Parts: sequence; structure tokens; C-alpha cells
Amino acid sequence: MTSPNSHGSSATLTEIMSQPEIWRQVLQELNSNSTFENIWTQTKSRATWLFVGCGTSYYLAEAAAASRRMQTGHAAFAIPGSEIMLFPDSALLRTPELQAVVISRSGETSEALRAAELLRVRHKIPTLGITCGTKTPLESGTDLCLALHSANDKSPVMTRSFTSMLMSLQLLAARSAGDAKFVGELEKVVARCASLIGNWAQSAESFVAERSFSAYSFLGQGPFYGIAREAALKLTEMSCSFGQPFHSLEFRHGPKAIVTPETCLTFFLSESGSEAEKKVLIDMKALGGTTIAICNRADEQIRGNSDLVFELGADVREFAMLAPFVVPIQLMGFHTGVKKGLAPDSPRNLSRVVLLD
Repeated sequence: MTSPNSHGSSATLTEIMSQPEIWRQVLQELNSNSTFENIWTQTKSRATWLFVGCGTSYYLAEAAAASRRMQTGHAAFAIPGSEIMLFPDSALLRTPELQAVVISRSGETSEALRAAELLRVRHKIPTLGITCGTKTPLESGTDLCLALHSANDKSPVMTRSFTSMLMSLQLLAARSAGDAKFVGELEKVVARCASLIGNWAQSAESFVAERSFSAYSFLGQGPFYGIAREAALKLTEMSCSFGQPFHSLEFRHGPKAIVTPETCLTFFLSESGSEAEKKVLIDMKALGGTTIAICNRADEQIRGNSDLVFELGADVREFAMLAPFVVPIQLMGFHTGVKKGLAPDSPRNLSRVVLLD
């Protein structure tokens, strides 16, 4: 097994490993950023929030919407940019006091830009863009825009941009909810991940080196379902492996037919649903599946029924754990791709920005 720094020439791995420091920078920037305060001032009266994205940004939208519902108690939902373009009547755009958030790392994604234009111009819905790009079309095409330049990725695969934009949207929700302690919780998460990420990288690399799988499934509930969706995409992008996301308890309703020792099952274990989710973990282990648990704290049942455990161990509410929970699978995807002889910095058939003709 090589050390976490042995692939130091890889932009993807460097960006994954940089996340705790980038999160720290983002939190500092937002704390002193007049743009962030202005965004809150101009959006605080909006009762319902619509999050729009494409690919990873759509899964970010799902996680951000679920987190906002938990944080504020108000309605929030997510939809792909293509649905705004093709099926706007199904997007609940007539909802009163609706605030739209359009997410695009590059700020150049064609579907995101077209969705933003339709929302703002045709449907007269206030739009907030969030990006990591500089002087992008998204900034000029939305009413407000938050740009996290320090979180941008060089790699086509979104890693630190995903987690940083998610944390920023959660901070905005906390500001709307008058939740002053959430910043402190994110600071705890940053500190914990900074101390753990090296060990997580070694564990992921060792696990991948010793095993091969025919399929991967990612299971999560509530706000962790969007994280499961993103995890499946990260593994697929970096390693060209077949990954599927499921709601944890839904996995018993048919999908468990695929379980064998060559099936890798990753459980994103919540705290509010822990007992029910653990039962699924135990059942799938009994069926012969290879299991990974990502959780805040692992008890004897979790450890006894998992082939690998990633434990955060932070005294925070569970929605503060969303961003760090995806990090172990970013590492798994990278090392699986390398093992298969692929180059995660140049993923097959992918480009950094998706532009429509």
C-alpha cells in the first residue's frame, strides 16, 4: 500500500485531501463577506426554495433542499435544470414566494444557464446562483450570485466544490433559521476531518487493494440520500464502475436480490434513523454482502457487521455531517479507478463543463 501522498501529482486526489483546509477558508470568507449577508437580506422573506443543478450539482441540490427543510422547517425541493427546460409545468413554479437557487461549479453549464434564464425572465422567479467560477455567465444571468473561488476544482470530477457549495447553502439556511450555533458545528466538522482524512485515505486505499467488486450500492435516508446519489456518481466517474443509490429501507424491497460478496454496499447511517438502518446493514451482511459503514459513531452492531467503518465522531447535529460523509467515497472512487488502470484526472468520456450545441 502506498501513502496518501504517493499520488501527489493527481489533481483529483490533491483536491480531495485539501477539503478541510478549503472548508476553513470558505467559512472564514463567508463570515466576512458582505455579499453573503446581502444574499440573506434579499432572500429571507422567501418561504419556499427551489434548488436546480445538473449532475453532481443536482445531487448537491437534493442534499441542500433536504438540509434546508430540516434546518428551517420550510418547504424546499430540488429539480434538474433539464426539467425546467422541458417540463416546467411539473416544477411547481407557481408556488408563492418561491426563491430559486441555480448551482453550477463552472458557472457555464448550458442547462443551468438556460434554466436560470427561464426562471428569471419567463417565470419571474428571483434567482440566486452559486458557483466556483470567476466572472461567469451564471453571475450575469442571475439576480444574485455567490462565488466560492477557493473551492474550485481543476479536475473534471467535482469534489471540494461539491462539499464547499453544500456547506455554504447550509450556512445560508442556518442564517435564515436564526441558528447561530451552526457555524460552530461546521468548525468542529472541519477540525475532525482535518485529523481523520489521512487515515481515511489509507483505509480506502488498502480496502480497494484487497478487494474487487462487480457492483456498488449506496444507501441513505433523509438528507443522506442526496449524498448516496453523489457517492454513486463519484465512483462511476472515477472508476467506470456500476454504482446505484437507494433509500436504505427500500433496498429490502427487491434490490437486495443483487447482494453477493462481490457487491459492495455503503451505508450512510443517520442518527435519527439509526436503529432501522442498522437492521438493513445487519440483514445485508447476513446475505453475504461486503459492507461499508459511514457514520458519526459506530456501536458494536455497526462494527460487527461492517467490513470497513468510517467514523466522524463529532458533537454536531446530523445535517452538519453531510459534506464530510461523502469524502470516504471520493477516496474509494479515486483508488478504484487507479487500481483499474484509469486516470481519475481524465475520466473517460467526460469534460469539466457540459455545453449543449
